[in-house]
Amino acid sequence: MAKLTQEDLLAQFEEMTLIELSEFVKAFEEKFDVTAAAAVAVAAPGAPGAPAETVEEKDEFDVILTGAGEKKIQVIKVVRELTSLGLKEAKDLVDGTPKPVLEKVNKEAADKAAEALKGAGASVEVK
Repeated sequence: MAKLTQEDLLAQFEEMTLIELSEFVKAFEEKFDVTAAAAVAVAAPGAPGAPAETVEEKDEFDVILTGAGEKKIQVIKVVRELTSLGLKEAKDLVDGTPKPVLEKVNKEAADKAAEALKGAGASVEVK
């Protein structure tokens, strides 16, 4: 059997009625155990009269130290690595928890900082 190209398949779908196409989609979903619901969800916002919902994704995060844990010295070292604080300032920050370590950083930097602090034994929140 000759392999059909994408253009050939699209030409065949163009000739089908909506009912035939709907039946094909159902058969395709059953055969390959998949669902085409995502395609419907993508098309829904473009429908006339549909309310436009925009979900704003945060692009600035704060890394807040909520507790130093048992390895306070390790946490102070990590705080110094993440910030430009001196030893005394970093110790004061760790002693005065909960306090922000980093403010208004991107998600990647916030995640890396949180991982480093958690690795040192600290309790951290990313907001």
